[in-house]
Amino acid sequence: MPNAKTFTLDELCTLSGCPRRTVRYYMQLGLVARPIGETRAAHYLSAHLDQLLQIRNLSDAGVSLERIREVLSGEAPPVPPRRRKPGSIEVRSHLFIADGVELQIAPDEAGLSPQQVRALVHCVLAAYQDLQGKKS
Repeated sequence: MPNAKTFTLDELCTLSGCPRRTVRYYMQLGLVARPIGETRAAHYLSAHLDQLLQIRNLSDAGVSLERIREVLSGEAPPVPPRRRKPGSIEVRSHLFIADGVELQIAPDEAGLSPQQVRALVHCVLAAYQDLQGKKS
């Protein structure tokens, strides 16, 4: 992997949204692989970032670290997707784009953070405006 993207601990923390102390704790527990190299020369790969993001998503969903360890080792996901039942209530974001054009988003179901929802909204609005410009 000579061309693989590497990250410093600070970059890894920024990208994953996890504090340094938490990343080190996850390594100590064996949830995240050790870095490549040691001390200041240590670096991390995208696999480390993937591990942290998966841990963070599961943790945000209320899954215990013990169960996260099991999931990371290949066991079945902790919670099967819920089937919608008649009369169930769901919270969705409704984006009005233009007359006759609307977008409905269920952020939790889509697995999107608030920042990702905002980015999606901006992209959709820009794409619609671009289509309108080409139509003229």
